Amino acid sequence: MKLWTSHHTFDHPWETVVKAACRKYPNPLNPHVLGTDVIDRKVKDGVLYSHRLVSSQWRFPKWLTQFFGHQGPYYASEWSEVNPEAKEMVVKTVNISLGKHVSVDEVVTYAPHPENPETTLLSQQAVISIQGVPLIDHLEKLLTMRIDQNAKKGRQAVEWVIEKFQSEMKDMTDDLFSYTKQGMEDLQNVAKKSFDEFQNLTVPPPSQSIPKL
Repeated sequence: MKLWTSHHTFDHPWETVVKAACRKYPNPLNPHVLGTDVIDRKVKDGVLYSHRLVSSQWRFPKWLTQFFGHQGPYYASEWSEVNPEAKEMVVKTVNISLGKHVSVDEVVTYAPHPENPETTLLSQQAVISIQGVPLIDHLEKLLTMRIDQNAKKGRQAVEWVIEKFQSEMKDMTDDLFSYTKQGMEDLQNVAKKSFDEFQNLTVPPPSQSIPKL
């Protein structure tokens, strides 16, 4: 059995990181994740609970897949809790595929960093266990290395999503500014045209006598 842990600080507020984490897939940095399907989702006492099925394609060497007798796709169950009041998001993932030989229990937590609440601390932990195949210790090390590599790409993917959010927001702001500026210019042109037309009006001189009724 192997225990893998990791900590990373995002230089973004908790709300921003959680929004990005919830929209992380699909992304170009984690192409092995094929898709996520929501099985159940509910809100209770202000906490969002979700259960998703995650499908992925891990590129194991051929000599390794012959031990497991399975070449993918691979499936895992993911349970998450998002608590906006406590500012905490917890994600627990357990593999379904290869369950006879491989057990991977992962827990991921997002919370404001205790030393700087304007940043977000990501804590990850995974317990990896393999049984019923040869070279157990070696295989557990290989799987742990793969999890570590994918975790790094996952953190990069969160940054990628955040950057995408910011770019889209900037485009929306630029479009709104351009639309408002054009609208103001059109309004000014209409007002100027109306004023010019008023100035050019020929007004007849007032009558010198008052007509009799």
